Amino acid sequence: MTEKIVIIGAGIVGVSTAIWLRRYGADVTLVDRGAPGQGTSYGNAGILASCAIVPVTTPGLIAKAPKLLMDPEFPLFMRWSYLPKLAPWLVKYLRHANDKDTRRIAKAMTPIIGDSVDQHKALVADTDATHWVTETSYNFAYADREAFEADGYVWGLRREAGFVPELIEGAAVREREPNLSDAVQCLACCKDHGYIRDPGNYVAALADVFTGMGGTFVQTDVTDFEMEDGQITSVQTKDGPIPCARAIITTGVWSKPLMAKLGLNIPLESERGYHIVFEDATGGPIEPTMIASGKFVATPMAAGLRCAGIVEFGGLDAGPSKAPFAMLRKKVREAFPGLKSTAEVEWQGHRPAPSDSLPLIGEIGRSGVFTGFGHHHVGLTGGPKTGRLLAEMLTGRTPNIDMSAYAPDRFVSK
Repeated sequence: MTEKIVIIGAGIVGVSTAIWLRRYGADVTLVDRGAPGQGTSYGNAGILASCAIVPVTTPGLIAKAPKLLMDPEFPLFMRWSYLPKLAPWLVKYLRHANDKDTRRIAKAMTPIIGDSVDQHKALVADTDATHWVTETSYNFAYADREAFEADGYVWGLRREAGFVPELIEGAAVREREPNLSDAVQCLACCKDHGYIRDPGNYVAALADVFTGMGGTFVQTDVTDFEMEDGQITSVQTKDGPIPCARAIITTGVWSKPLMAKLGLNIPLESERGYHIVFEDATGGPIEPTMIASGKFVATPMAAGLRCAGIVEFGGLDAGPSKAPFAMLRKKVREAFPGLKSTAEVEWQGHRPAPSDSLPLIGEIGRSGVFTGFGHHHVGLTGGPKTGRLLAEMLTGRTPNIDMSAYAPDRFVSK
């Protein structure tokens, strides 16, 4: 295959696509304005969260949302000055907060993230990046069984997809995770999950794998597309055009302005995420743990304990807020009262949130421009599978799943 393919965006989706395309013999150029893996892919919780198939928009969310926003103990924040701009997206988003749509979305997410560990292992097979992938259980910490059962709707959908947790209660919780607070009396443990020990360095290592396979990486800003008779002919950058027969947009939440240049108004917003790395930490969890009361994940990583979570709506332009970091620290100390570290490093980034909670994977019409973005908070989890699917589509192979649910054209007339 000799046609040149340009991939815009060197996060986990972009580098995964690039590697699979090179394995299939394609001529690939990967473009990013920054270094590989230093955007959204850098700051996630690192979990290969195969069971995270259920969207936020579960039944009853519309009634609960105002109360949650006003609850000082709930990890949801809003920059109120941004609300008028957010409102059109929010209305579309909340329309999916019903049983029928939730089930449809969960069913569609399962083939993208449900076999995440296997997909990451296939991606890194026989490369120097294998050591970043760690297989483990993924634990959900609850105050008690009643709190676990309050999440029964979500766990019901997970069970239907094959994710059945082992419940550990009482004193056995401390045997499994000795550093958890005594306030946690129930663990729901999901086997066959995993995590990445350093997501930023992992994606950077994957980019090195790609260039080692003969792929090309160019660090520059993409500004536009050159089209001829409705077909892509080049990607325009600040340093000049890159001719290509096809292009793939994998720039996360920054895909929206690129899509606008192609005449598509995608209902995509930033789900602003926060993390704190407690460097050289002691007193944290042994395995990755979701603290249900604080809606954050604590993951033991190479640099220390990374605690990531908190949702804030406020767009792309505003800097980090102080309140989410303060709440995250408070919730971390409550969950791990004996936690100690040598330093604390803060980070805030942007997760790409389409209004229907499904990623955009596929070709825009017959333009030769493909998309691979919009994974909300499971981009690391679903990146390798998304990349593999895109590589199959671009090389004439037929994916073994129905791709219609992810088609970017679903937003053409909306």
